[in-house]
Amino acid sequence: MAYLWTQWLAAPGWVQSLLLLVIQNFRLLLDVGLVLLLIYMILVIIGERRTLWMVRGFIVLMLAAALSRRLDLTLLSFVLDNLVIGSAVAMAFILQSEFRRFLEQLGRGEILQLFQSSRRTPLKSGSVTDEIVDAVKELSQNRTGALLILETGNPIDERDFSVPGVRLNAEVSKELLQTIFQTTTLLHDGAVLIRDNRVVAAGVILPLSERTASRQLGTRHRAAMGMTERVENCVCVVVSEETGSISLAERGVLYRPLTASRLKEMLEERFSQTSDREPVAPSLQSLSQLWSKVKDSLPGRFSPPKRKG
Repeated sequence: MAYLWTQWLAAPGWVQSLLLLVIQNFRLLLDVGLVLLLIYMILVIIGERRTLWMVRGFIVLMLAAALSRRLDLTLLSFVLDNLVIGSAVAMAFILQSEFRRFLEQLGRGEILQLFQSSRRTPLKSGSVTDEIVDAVKELSQNRTGALLILETGNPIDERDFSVPGVRLNAEVSKELLQTIFQTTTLLHDGAVLIRDNRVVAAGVILPLSERTASRQLGTRHRAAMGMTERVENCVCVVVSEETGSISLAERGVLYRPLTASRLKEMLEERFSQTSDREPVAPSLQSLSQLWSKVKDSLPGRFSPPKRKG
């Protein structure tokens, strides 16, 4: 204790003033630090740049509401507070899978996992995409119905499926996909889930869309629309059993009819945009490495003196 007091007295005047300011405003600094920590957790949970602007807008609304309350602007504060509540509900609905993962990890006590970004290997736009497109082309020519789910972000929760299906965990190949959707197999009626360049499961039953669809669309098309309405981080490829037409569903919208070349272009476009799927927040390991570099670059007078002897 005496050593710390001696160091305090020996410190420059500006250091003492800075420490006094920190002590006097400890609650304010703690409040700001906890808010920054919460924002960091939200950015880690989202994990994608395409929703970053929505989070920034929500943060701006929160800051504006806090400032209006500070300035005693009663009417503006009332309006902004209601906007913040409505935006929070909308974000919870749009990012329901991310918030569900957050609540599950929080309930299991996995606090440290909340600060770790889920870095995943996205579907490569090379040979795997070629295998999928070649299989879809053959199925279309033979008028064999098919439904494929391709993940574009974090893993889909199995509770989003009506029936999870049968787990396969096999490499993606044209022959495997064609075999699964043959009418003589037991899994041909369901969907195939593709994640990280592998066929995770087959025979997956998806929820149907509640939208009023054209009579030309069958159950597979409604299932693809319903799945992409419910889950944002996926696209579905559909081959019609009646006409052999190829369709792609994304965010509840069905693009049809497509040629094999157009399907390949759309898949490559969605899986080659790596900048949109880069983590929006650095991991704890990268932050610790950055702090080590900053600490090493500080002058020697900031480090505690070594005792002689």
